[in-house]
Amino acid sequence: MLVTITYTGPAATDLGYLLHKHPGKVQAFDTSVGTAHVFYPEKEAARCTVAMLLEIDALALARNKHLRGGSGADSLDNYVNDRPYASSSMTAVALGQLFRTAMTGRCDSRPELAASAIPLEIALTAVPVKGGSGLAQRLFEPLGWNVAEESIPLDPQDPGWGASDYVNLQLRGTVRLAAALRQIYVLLPVMDDSKHYWVGDDEVAKLLRAGEGWLNDHPERELITRRYLAHQRDMVDAATEAFPVNHDAAVPSDGDAEAPIVPLHRLRADAVMAALKEVGAHSVADLGCGEGALIKRLLGDSAFEEIIGTDVSARALANAAQRLRLDEVSERHRDRVRLLHSSVTYLDDRLRGLDAAVLMEVVEHLDPERLPALEQSVFGYSRPQTVVVTTPNVEYNVLYPRLGAGQRRHPDHRFEWTRHEFQAWASSVGATHGYDVDFRTVGDVDPEAGSPTQLALFRRG
Repeated sequence: MLVTITYTGPAATDLGYLLHKHPGKVQAFDTSVGTAHVFYPEKEAARCTVAMLLEIDALALARNKHLRGGSGADSLDNYVNDRPYASSSMTAVALGQLFRTAMTGRCDSRPELAASAIPLEIALTAVPVKGGSGLAQRLFEPLGWNVAEESIPLDPQDPGWGASDYVNLQLRGTVRLAAALRQIYVLLPVMDDSKHYWVGDDEVAKLLRAGEGWLNDHPERELITRRYLAHQRDMVDAATEAFPVNHDAAVPSDGDAEAPIVPLHRLRADAVMAALKEVGAHSVADLGCGEGALIKRLLGDSAFEEIIGTDVSARALANAAQRLRLDEVSERHRDRVRLLHSSVTYLDDRLRGLDAAVLMEVVEHLDPERLPALEQSVFGYSRPQTVVVTTPNVEYNVLYPRLGAGQRRHPDHRFEWTRHEFQAWASSVGATHGYDVDFRTVGDVDPEAGSPTQLALFRRG
C-alpha cells in the first residue's frame, strides 16, 4: 500500500520537520501491522513529497490471531482477504504510529507552519470503498478537499467485468497537515466499513481525539461514527454523547428536558468499581484487561494500591501502557500498576493472594470447553477474596433493533448466556470453590428481558 503527501510552497522540504522524518533518509519502521518504509521521492525547494510504503506479510497475517478483526480461527476470511494489498485500517494504523507527533500538530522547529493550513496533495492507492460511487466525495469534500476518484476495474483486460470496489484517490486542498492526517486515519476504515482488529471500548476515545475540530460538524458524522465503531451500539451512543453540544440547536424547555443517556460500557465499569469498593479491595487484577479502560479507572482511585492487568495479547498490553501513559506518570503511580502477559486459563503464581479479580466481558470470548480451565485458574488456584464477573444477557438482544435474530453482540463472542444459564454456571462455580455469589443487574431493566449486562459478585466464604 502506498500513500504520498505533497506540499507545495516556500521551503517545501520543511515538510520533513512537520512529519519528524528527515527528507534525506530512506527509513524502515516496524509497526504493529507490518514494515513501513518512509522516503522522499521529491524534495525540491518549492515542492516536496513524502511516501509511505507499507509491506505486510500475508502468511504472517493469516497466522496472527490478533489481526483477524474478530473472525474465528477457522474462518476463511483469515486467509482470503484484501488486507495485505488494500489501503484500509492497516494503512491507517501504520500512519498513526509513524506520524503520531505530526497528528497532534506539534512541531517545535516550525510551529507557525504546523499551525497553518498549507497546500497539500495526498494520493491513496487501492482504497476499498463500500457504499457506492460518491462516498469518498461525501466524506472528504465537506472538509475542504477536492476529490478525484479513479475506479479500479475488476479486470483491466476485460472492461466488461465492470469496476471493483477499489479506487485510487487524489485529495487536493489547503488544510493543516495534522488535520489531514487525522482525517485519513479515521476515514480509511470508514470507507471500507471494516477493521482488521477487535474493536474495544477505547475506540471511542480514539475517534474523539482524531475527530477533534472537524468531525462534530461533518454532515456524515453519524455514518462516520457508526462505521468507525464497527456498528457497536453502546460505543456509538457513547461517542455521540461526547460530541460537543451545538449551541445553535433549539434548546428544549425544562419540562421537555431529558436526563443524559449513560452508555452501557460506563455503567458496567461503574458497577464493577462499586462492587470493588463495597468489598474494600486494595489489590485488584483485571483479567483480560485489553487496552486498559478499567485499569485507568482503578488508577484514578488511591484506594487501589496494587493493580494488575493481564491479557493474552502483547499488542493490547503495549497499547494499554501507552494509553495509561505509564512512561509519563509519577513513579508512585507507576509502581501501583503491573501489566502481565498471561491468560485467564493459566495457573499464574503472580496472581495469587489478591483481594479481588475482575472478569469484565471476558468469559464470553472463551470457547465453552475452556471454561473449566478458567474456573480452576481463577477460583481454584489464584483464589482472590472476591471475583467480579460481567457478561452480556442474551435475552436482552431482542431490544437491539440492529441485531439480527440469533446474532451475538460481537463477532468474537463464543456464546452469550441467558440469566438462568449465567446464574447456574456461577452458582456451580461458587459451590465448587467455596464462594458465595450475589447477582446484580447493569443497565436499564426490561420487565421481560432483564438488563443488558449481568454481574456476579463472588465472595470467598
